[in-house]
Amino acid sequence: MPIKNVSELNKMNKVVHFEIPTDDMARAKKFYQDTFGWLLEDQPGMEYVIARTVEVDDKMMPKEPGGINGGMAKRGENLKAPSLAINVDNIDEAMQNVKKSGGVLATEKMPVGKMGFMAYFRDTEGNVLSLWQSTM
Repeated sequence: MPIKNVSELNKMNKVVHFEIPTDDMARAKKFYQDTFGWLLEDQPGMEYVIARTVEVDDKMMPKEPGGINGGMAKRGENLKAPSLAINVDNIDEAMQNVKKSGGVLATEKMPVGKMGFMAYFRDTEGNVLSLWQSTM
C-alpha cells in the first residue's frame, strides 16, 4: 500500500542489502577491499561473500542509520547487474504483492542459513531485486 504522507515513512519496506555480481571473485574482492576498505567475508559452503560497509549489531543489522551491507556472488541468470534487497515482514505476502502489481518471481523463497529467507523478483521494468525476511 502506498505511503500517503511523510509521517508514514517508518512503515515502508526499506532497502537493507545490496548484491554485486562477479565474474572473478578474487579480482572483485581485491577491488572493493583496496578501493573502499570493505571487510569481505567468505561464506562457508557457498559461493558468496558478505561485504561489510558498516558495523553491525548482534542481529547483524547496521548500527549506523542509513548504512547497508551487502554481498558478492557469481554473475548468473538472476544476478546480472547490481541488485538491492528489500526487507519485508512476511516474504510470502510480499511475493504475492509482487505478482499482483505486475512483477514476476524469478525464484522461489529460499532459506539463507539461519538468518532468514530471500526470493528474487523482476519488477515491471525488468530489474531484478530481492525480498528479504529476517528470522533473527
